[in-house]
Amino acid sequence: MGLPPPGLAGRWRRLFAGVLDWIIVNIAAAPFSWTSWEYAWDASKGVWDRYPVEHTFLTGLVAFLYFWLLHAFWNGQTLGKKLFGMRVVQDSGGRIGVGQAAVRQAVASALEWLCCVGLLVDLGWILFDPRKQALHDKAARTVVVNA
Repeated sequence: MGLPPPGLAGRWRRLFAGVLDWIIVNIAAAPFSWTSWEYAWDASKGVWDRYPVEHTFLTGLVAFLYFWLLHAFWNGQTLGKKLFGMRVVQDSGGRIGVGQAAVRQAVASALEWLCCVGLLVDLGWILFDPRKQALHDKAARTVVVNA
């Protein structure tokens, strides 16, 4: 591991880039995040009742693809990272690979699905890590650097 490489991106810039990316993802995923209604028999009432069904899988898929494909094929950058002058690289400094980008995003997605706790632990890790790595960075052996 050793000391952090020079040029690590700042924590605040990572935060602001991430917020911008999530705004973009939410706009892009809006057509896929709807609520529909299903009917089920309620034996206790003796009637058919309506229950809301959230369609979150497609929204999660849009988010996964946004982060994975942009990191893998756009110089390690999302739109937010590009605007704030950062990119994701291998912890050795080389270009991030498609598989590494997929692992990075799969771990981030899994932690996000653990509700707020997983997300807060993942992102909070940056505050105490000397290499400013979140848990998904550690899992994929990546760092975020100045572009």
